[in-house]
Order: sequence, then structure tokens, then C-alpha cells
Amino acid sequence: MATIDRNVERAGEAMRAYTLSADGWKEGPSANLRMLLSDLMHWCDATQHDFDRILASARSRYENEA
Repeated sequence: MATIDRNVERAGEAMRAYTLSADGWKEGPSANLRMLLSDLMHWCDATQHDFDRILASARSRYENEA
């Protein structure tokens, strides 16, 4: 399986977890993605990770992969 396909599959697994959650089952994909991202922001705050720095690094990685 190509790297991009694995990345999409891994992201899909995370999104499925949100879709199947108590709140997520009644929401659409955009709302679930919003919940996932905001939860990741809270996680970063709680674990002292710089979300914006990591997001910038992730954007760079994405651009290199695409």
C-alpha cells in the first residue's frame, strides 16, 4: 500500500472513532473533523505541546508528500 493510502486509512480510522462516539454519530464528517481538531488542541495544551508549531510542521510534511 502506498504511503498516501496508509495516511488516508489512518486518518479514516480516527474519523471513524469520532463518528461512532456518542456525540459524533449524529454529526456529519465536517463536524467530526472539527471535534477531532479541537480535541487535539486541548490535548496539546494539557500535554504542553505547541499545536501551531506542530500544525506548521504537518503542513510542510503534507506538501512534501503531495
